[in-house]
Amino acid sequence: MTKEMQALAVVPLGSVEAYIQAINSYPMLTAEEERYLAERLHYQSDLVAAKELILAHLRFVAHIARNYSGYGLPQADLIQEGNIGLMKAVRRFNPEVGVRLVSFAVHWIKAEIHEYVLRNWRIVKVATTKAQRKLFFNLRKTKQRLGWFNQDEVEIVARALGVSSKDVREMESRMAAQDMTFDIPLDDESSENQSLAPVLYLQDKRSDFAEDIEEDNWESNAADKLAYAMEELDDRSQHIIRARWLDNDNKSTLQELANKYGLSAERVRQLEKNAMKKLKISIEA
Repeated sequence: MTKEMQALAVVPLGSVEAYIQAINSYPMLTAEEERYLAERLHYQSDLVAAKELILAHLRFVAHIARNYSGYGLPQADLIQEGNIGLMKAVRRFNPEVGVRLVSFAVHWIKAEIHEYVLRNWRIVKVATTKAQRKLFFNLRKTKQRLGWFNQDEVEIVARALGVSSKDVREMESRMAAQDMTFDIPLDDESSENQSLAPVLYLQDKRSDFAEDIEEDNWESNAADKLAYAMEELDDRSQHIIRARWLDNDNKSTLQELANKYGLSAERVRQLEKNAMKKLKISIEA
């Protein structure tokens, strides 16, 4: 990586908004333009082509980095780490594979940001194994929409992520230790405390730009995997899983489902167990 390429990764301190405006000024590439530049880089080691590919995709890095704002880490650093991932992806991108660069690069970008978060957020200093890291990021996304898990929910998360129930409980407790006032404290005018208020880290949803990118390019998150895995189940198994685990308002008991299908509660439990095993295999594939 040349010094000029390294300079592209640097985000000026205190000027994140100006930086984002600057990178948004670079035009997005058509599929034909992208392939032409990628072929020049891949076959001729053309660094000018590499620079153009990077510049055209910096906006995607900024969008991904925005989704990690809730960790309280500097946005400039998150973007900078993501840019490093983008450069690694550009260097390894093969135009003959037949996918767009953004679809290939998203995994490298997220990997670099994940490593940065894990190095710098005090809660996850103990997340040293691959399973613990996977648990941390997946559990944090789940906790954004749910309260504390009951025992059944703990067990299903543990099975889905390949960790123990104890690991889920411990990580949940550590994450709860980060709880703080959502809004800026009215009785505390210190800049330090006000800068820590979670309300300041909410994603800006005034534009549908992010939704367009997510819909077109990023299908690898956990919700998508679960949806795809569910589609592989038969209708009865899908209904059992939804009724037992996904319907947060009115979860069904084994006996209720047994009465519905004219089966024994034990048979419904077996169907549920088999469906969970298939889901786990599909999600981890």
